[in-house]
Amino acid sequence: MEYGLVVWWLVAYLALLAVGIPIAAAVFPRLADRGAGVALPAALAVLWVVAYLVGHLSLAAALPVGLVVLIGAAGAAVYRGVAFDRRRYGEAAAVFTVAFLFMVAIRAVDAGVHPMMGEKFLDFGLLKAILRADALPPEDMWFAGQPVEYYYGGHLLAALLTRMTGTAPRYAYNLALAGFYGALVTAAYGLAGSVAASRGVSRVRAGAFGAFFVGFASNLSTPGRFLLWLTPDGLASFFAGLGGFEMERLAAEGPGGFWYWSASRVIEGTINEFPLFAWLNGDLHAHMMSTPFVVLAGALLFSYFRTPADETRRRRLLVFGAVPPLAGLLAVVNTWSFPTVGGLAFLTLALSPTDPGSLLSDRVTARLSGRTGWRHELDRHAVALAGAVAVVVLAVLWSLPFWLGTASGRSLGLFPDRSSMGELLVVHGAFVLVYGLHLTRHTLPRVADDSLPELVVVLGIGVVLAWVGLSAAALALLGPMVVVAWVLLRTRTASAGGTDPAETARPTVSDGGTEPAGRVGAEVRDAVGFETVLFVAGAGLVVLVEFLYVQEQAGPERLNTVFKTYADVWILWAVGAGAVVAALVENHSPDVGLSGGDWQRAMRVLAVVLVVGTSMYGAFAVTAHLSGTSYINPNAHPEDPTLDGLRFVEADHPDEAPAVAWFDELEGQPNIVSAPGRDMYQWTSPVSSLTGVPTLAGWAHEVGYRGGDVYRTRVDHVTAIYTGPPAERAYYLDTYNVEYVYVGANEVSAYSERDLETFESMDGVTLEQRWDYVRVYRVDRDELSYPENS
Repeated sequence: MEYGLVVWWLVAYLALLAVGIPIAAAVFPRLADRGAGVALPAALAVLWVVAYLVGHLSLAAALPVGLVVLIGAAGAAVYRGVAFDRRRYGEAAAVFTVAFLFMVAIRAVDAGVHPMMGEKFLDFGLLKAILRADALPPEDMWFAGQPVEYYYGGHLLAALLTRMTGTAPRYAYNLALAGFYGALVTAAYGLAGSVAASRGVSRVRAGAFGAFFVGFASNLSTPGRFLLWLTPDGLASFFAGLGGFEMERLAAEGPGGFWYWSASRVIEGTINEFPLFAWLNGDLHAHMMSTPFVVLAGALLFSYFRTPADETRRRRLLVFGAVPPLAGLLAVVNTWSFPTVGGLAFLTLALSPTDPGSLLSDRVTARLSGRTGWRHELDRHAVALAGAVAVVVLAVLWSLPFWLGTASGRSLGLFPDRSSMGELLVVHGAFVLVYGLHLTRHTLPRVADDSLPELVVVLGIGVVLAWVGLSAAALALLGPMVVVAWVLLRTRTASAGGTDPAETARPTVSDGGTEPAGRVGAEVRDAVGFETVLFVAGAGLVVLVEFLYVQEQAGPERLNTVFKTYADVWILWAVGAGAVVAALVENHSPDVGLSGGDWQRAMRVLAVVLVVGTSMYGAFAVTAHLSGTSYINPNAHPEDPTLDGLRFVEADHPDEAPAVAWFDELEGQPNIVSAPGRDMYQWTSPVSSLTGVPTLAGWAHEVGYRGGDVYRTRVDHVTAIYTGPPAERAYYLDTYNVEYVYVGANEVSAYSERDLETFESMDGVTLEQRWDYVRVYRVDRDELSYPENS
């Protein structure tokens, strides 16, 4: 086990966290932890934005310039009087260290970047390709001669960390993966705690719940299957039918039948991952690396939510200065998260206590403020929409090289197969329960006081949505809740003259991590806050993908759309749920005749059941993983842990391991030709995937990036190189600037020995290396011979 590397990377992460503390404190003065929880993502975001822009000129200069700008920004914050808060740094560092070491332990027993059941070949190949490149965008290791057409921003950040620490990529892969997990958990802890503290709830308790829901909790698949296993067969089939499941697919299972994979495939025809599953599976994939920055975007918008109306300049800087470059980062890291930030920006502007019109000129603000009633609401939402569009446009400008050169086009599809109510409840039921209680707790007092006549309209809209939703369960389940949440948010400040009641006292945190009771009044505790905005954002995404999806080759119909969208839904809801559950278990009962003690006892019991139920997957999965009974790679050994992602090559593919190592030592990005990787998630295109050396036609993922005709043409040309007459082979070797021809296990299987031996007699092709079962031929393009009119 490489303990020295673990300590070195932990020191590096904590150093970046320390640099980020004054930057975060300057940006988030109204957060209860002054941004300490999101300080690491903030530091990484500054480093990334600078490195990305500079990297298009020189990747060698990207890291040093990025570090200079990052340290300069921290120094400027300190120079302007921002103090380095050691206590908050220590708290964030402790949370990060626990999460980081937990994931290191997970990865150390199955560290291999093998191709099975995941995208590790893609992710490691992108990391290696960036490390080989001189400038951005990197050359595609699966489509030699062309730049990557995939969102590679997270892999760029992993490459920057790899260079900063001087670590071999075979180890850096898993250490970067653990770092992204630690940054996510720490950010969720910080934002959930700050949201709760703004409502007079324990910051530490809410942060702990937020970290748990993000980092360890699962959907209800595992507890549901376990309960069905305990239930007699007839009743189990009955309950499964009520939920819209076929009993055969649900496969009720006890502890002995547990498999970590099942919980990620609940809604038929889709993928329903959650963070613990994703990190157990071990891909260094885009939808995972974007998560800390989604939380950072939430923190920026929460800071806007908390900023008073008279601080117009700060609010403008937050919305139009800080959010767009971060959204641009997310576009390159994980394009699926880009619209999430735009949507969250719209909701924050529309539903925050301060009218978004105040972001405009005084003249326009005065004109808009003269309207009342529904006209004012229309104006408010129109301005919010315009502001969100401006954020998106500015974000596109920040990431313009990606949109002009790397992003690949997609079309939209309508009305896919929809999720059943049972499937939705298994995937989202825990959060629906939490937010349902939250909305009920804030609605009942208004019903009892008859102070919210709008509820009549709300309930009417809810009935209509539920009726329409008979053909769309997501609309029936979440539509009424969104309407109630929207009305609660828009009426939260009516008694305070349109300002946030929480602004009567800026949040401070006692030594115990709890907002002092005297600093937040009942009007603040009884008002909904940013946690409800997070719920509305997540609910909107869940409903949207029931009607709309992106047409692509990554899977049938809406598989990938639900997969990538639900990743953001989990993050948004988990952070908000941390604040909500903390509020529910404290003595904040609805004033409708219930005693505070009864409410608190009931909510604490519910919280225990919720935590235990959503922990069952983690308990089974982590135990099975660490004991060696649930690996993706059956040759992993818990008794000999390592972070070496390539050790499996020597054990599983010893015949080709020397060749992979030889190519890994080559400088630059020499083009090679190898058998096309049409059989994905198998040992295909191993050299390009494990070294970053580009091959002409790698995995068939390229069909989704570039189109089927383009990929198949490359495949035909590769076939001609291996099977055609010498002149045709020479023509394509020259056309594609091929420097090496690879003959390994896949090539021997795909082509006849007679075809392979033809290379021995070709002009310009010589045997460069030979091992027992592998040959590598070197191509001298100047010596190739073929007719000019070929």
